[in-house]
Amino acid sequence: MRRLRSLVFAAAAGYAACLALPALAQYGGPGSGHGRPQGDDQEAAKKKARDEAFAGPSALPKLANAGPCPFVKSLYDAARYVEFRNGVEASAAVGYTGEIDDVVAGCAYKGAEPIKVRAQILFALGRGPQAEGRSHTYGYWIAVTDRNHAVLDKQSFSLPVTFPAGRDRVLVTETIPSIVIPRATTTVSGGNFEVLIGFDVTPGMAAFNRDGKRFRPNAGETATANQASATP
Repeated sequence: MRRLRSLVFAAAAGYAACLALPALAQYGGPGSGHGRPQGDDQEAAKKKARDEAFAGPSALPKLANAGPCPFVKSLYDAARYVEFRNGVEASAAVGYTGEIDDVVAGCAYKGAEPIKVRAQILFALGRGPQAEGRSHTYGYWIAVTDRNHAVLDKQSFSLPVTFPAGRDRVLVTETIPSIVIPRATTTVSGGNFEVLIGFDVTPGMAAFNRDGKRFRPNAGETATANQASATP
């Protein structure tokens, strides 16, 4: 499934907002799913599905530019989306999940032209045992920052997804054909900017991601066992 968006960021180079972003790191990895094939079959099926959903660099034509491009990446704290029912960090308590699985980008600019960035984002989305219904709308955002991590502009988007019957995992590609970043002068290069991508996450989700946590299948069982041992 592929979706197309075109963005214009009306932020002049040199302008800095007061909002600072957390520490940055590029994120990658498989999405959250259940009931997939094992071993080599699992990897082959996963690669085939990913290749079918994500054209990657081959879908982005080579662009000529006068300098370096902005670094386009996901924000570590917001690269995963994991719902836990009642705040219990256990696999049995998982609702809807999502990961930014891959990001590729290219740019073009010359003379006094603004920087034009093209990007593709691969989302791996999952449906856990506590997910209600088969449809969910994920929120995500794209922001442009300067090299000091001050936000110049930020836009939010909705990603509605319906999981087919019998499937608890889907891959969705968002194609961003034009992210326009104005420059204050011709000497300002793309290396002065970053384009960041992330899910709309709660503070609890951000903390879960920041701590590098994954599913803890025995979390609920441990809590129950502790309660039982405390009972006279």
